[in-house]
Amino acid sequence: MKPKTSLKDIAKIVGVSIPLVSYVLSNKGKENRVSEKTAKKIREVAKELNYHPNWNARSLKTNKTRSIGVIVADISNPFFSNLARTIEDEAFSQDYTVIFGSSDEKVEKFNKVLDFLKMRQVDGFIIAAPEGSKDIIAELTKADIPFVLIDRFFNDLNTNYVTVDNFKASMQATNYLLGKGNKKIGAVLYESTLHHYQERHLGYLEALKQAGLPENAEFIKRINHRSLKTEMKRVVKELVQDAGVDAIYFHTNTLAEEGLTQMLALDRKILKKINVVVFDQNSSYNFLEDPIPYLHQPIKKIGQKALRILVGQIEDPTQAIQQISFETQLESSSLKTE
Repeated sequence: MKPKTSLKDIAKIVGVSIPLVSYVLSNKGKENRVSEKTAKKIREVAKELNYHPNWNARSLKTNKTRSIGVIVADISNPFFSNLARTIEDEAFSQDYTVIFGSSDEKVEKFNKVLDFLKMRQVDGFIIAAPEGSKDIIAELTKADIPFVLIDRFFNDLNTNYVTVDNFKASMQATNYLLGKGNKKIGAVLYESTLHHYQERHLGYLEALKQAGLPENAEFIKRINHRSLKTEMKRVVKELVQDAGVDAIYFHTNTLAEEGLTQMLALDRKILKKINVVVFDQNSSYNFLEDPIPYLHQPIKKIGQKALRILVGQIEDPTQAIQQISFETQLESSSLKTE
C-alpha cells in the first residue's frame, strides 16, 4: 500500500518548514504572515500529492473535530432548508463540516438528535429549539457547550441567539392590512408558548390597538401544528363565512400554504375580495394569480451571523453572549407591495 502523503513530504518539495505548511493547510497562513505566492504553491503541491489531513490525529491534538451540529424544526420548511444551506456554505468557508438533524417540533426527537450529535463530538450547535426544550437548552449552558439559538429563543435564558424582531414584524404586517382599509383582520397562528410566536401575536394586537380597533376573539384562530390540514378547513370557513373578515394574517408560511389552499377551495376569486399577508416566504405563492405580500426574513444574514458567533465561541469560550434581532421587509410574490 502506498504511504499517505505527509506535511513533511509537501514541505520538502516546496522548500519550507513543516509548521508553515500546516498553517496554510489549516487556513491560518495569513495570520502567520505566509506570502500568497508560497501559500498557493503549498496548496498546489498538496493537491498534486492528493494530501488529506489526519482528522483523528488533529482532533486528539486540538480536542476539536471542526464539525458543528445544526438542529432545525423541519428541514422541509423552505425557511429552514434555505437557512441550513446558508449555514453549510458559511461553515465550509471556515473549514467546518455540518451535520444536520430535524426535531419536527418534538422535544423527544430533539433530545435524541442532540445526544447523537454529542456522541459525534461536534464542537458546537446551532439550534431551532422546539417547545418544551428550555431545560435541555439550560443544561447546555451549564455544561459550557458552545451553541447559538436561531429563529426562536427563551426569554428567561441568557444565551446566544439570532432571530428577527417578531413583534415589530407583526405590527408591520398588520399595519399593511390596515393601510388597505381593512377593519376586520383575522389572525391564524399556532398553539404554542414559544416566545417568537407570542411576539408575533402581540405585534398584531398592538397594531390593532394603535388603530383604535378592539381585540376580537372571533377573528383569532389557533391551530395545533400536528393537525394543520384537518383544522385549517374549519378555521378558514369560520373566518371567511362566519366572522366575515376582510383580511387574514397568517403567522407562518406553513399556515399560509394550507390556509390559501382552503381559501381558494371556497372561492377561486377569494384573493380579490380578502386581503392576505404572511409571515415569511413560500415558493407556492408564485403559482397564484394574485400576488401575496409577505414578510421577508434575511435568511442569509441570520445563517452567517449564527455560524460566525458559534465559531467565535468555539475558538474563544470567553466571548461575550450575542443576541441579534434582524428586521424584516414587506415584499410580494410577484409585485412590489404599496
